[in-house]
Amino acid sequence: MAERRRFQLFLDSIVGVLVAGLLGAIKRLDRKRTANGAGAFMRRIGPLLPEHRVGRDNLRAAFPQKSNAEIEQILSGVWDNLGRIAVEFAHLDEFSVEGVGEAAPDMITYTPETAERYHRVIHGEKSMLGFAAHLANWELPAVVVKALGADAAILYRRPNVAPVSKVIVKLREPLMGELISTGLSAPLQLARLARSGVHVGMLVDQHYTKGVEVIFFGRRCLANPLIALLARQTECSICGMRVVRQPDGNSFTVEVTDPIEPVRDAEGGIDVGRTMQAITSVIEGWVREHPEQWLWLHRRWR
Repeated sequence: MAERRRFQLFLDSIVGVLVAGLLGAIKRLDRKRTANGAGAFMRRIGPLLPEHRVGRDNLRAAFPQKSNAEIEQILSGVWDNLGRIAVEFAHLDEFSVEGVGEAAPDMITYTPETAERYHRVIHGEKSMLGFAAHLANWELPAVVVKALGADAAILYRRPNVAPVSKVIVKLREPLMGELISTGLSAPLQLARLARSGVHVGMLVDQHYTKGVEVIFFGRRCLANPLIALLARQTECSICGMRVVRQPDGNSFTVEVTDPIEPVRDAEGGIDVGRTMQAITSVIEGWVREHPEQWLWLHRRWR
C-alpha cells in the first residue's frame, strides 16, 4: 500500500511538471492567434466527444423552439469558447482593465453604468458577495475585481492532483486575491473574510448534490446555497458579475448587476431557497443572451 502511494505521488508530480510546462509553452505563444487556433480545433473535435450529446440534450430541453441546426451552431460556439479559455488561462496576467494603468491590447472594457454600479457596491458599508457563472472566460471577473484594487477572496474547487493544484494557485492568487478551497471550513472562512471587509466571489451555476431546489430554464435543479447563507449571516449585498466575449472572440466587456434584493421570510431573515431562485433567474437571463458562451456540457439537471 505504501509503495502504491509513493508511485501515485510520483505520477502526480510528473503531471504537475507537465501542466506547468504546457502553461509555460502556451504563455510564450501569441494569445490571440493561439486562441483562434484552439477554438477552431475544438469546434472540429468537440462534436466527437460524449459531452456533445449532453450539451445537445440540454439545449433541446432549454430551447425546444430551436432547430437542430441552431442547436448545433450554439454547441459549436461552446466548443470554440472552451478552446479559447484553455489558451487564455496561461495569459491571465496580460489582461488589463479599462481605467487601470496604461492602455493595453488585452483590455477588458465596461460601460459607465457598470462602473457606477461597481463603485457604489465596492465602496459601500459592507462587503460584496459576488456570483458568476460559467460564461465566456469565467476566470476574468475575479481578475477584474483584483485589478480594480479590491480586497477579494474567491471560492474555488481544488484539482485532485496536488502538484497541479499548486501550479493553478500560483498562477491565480496574485491575479484574483485569496483563494479558498471548497470544503467543510470554506463557509466559516468566507463569512469571516466578508465580515472583515473582504469581497467574496464564487461560481453558482453547477449541480450541487446537497443544494436547494431552483428552476432553471423551466426545469428543477439543485443550486449551492452558500452565497445566500453568507448573505443571511452577514447581510452583505449580493451582486452578479459576468464577462461577455465579443464577436472578435478575443476581447471582453465586464458587467455588474445592481444588488440582488434577497427574499425575506416572515421573521425578516433571508429566505435561502427563494434568494437562490432570484440569483438563478439572473443567470438564466445571461445564458439566454449568449447561449454559445455557457458551459452546456455538464449535467446541470439530474
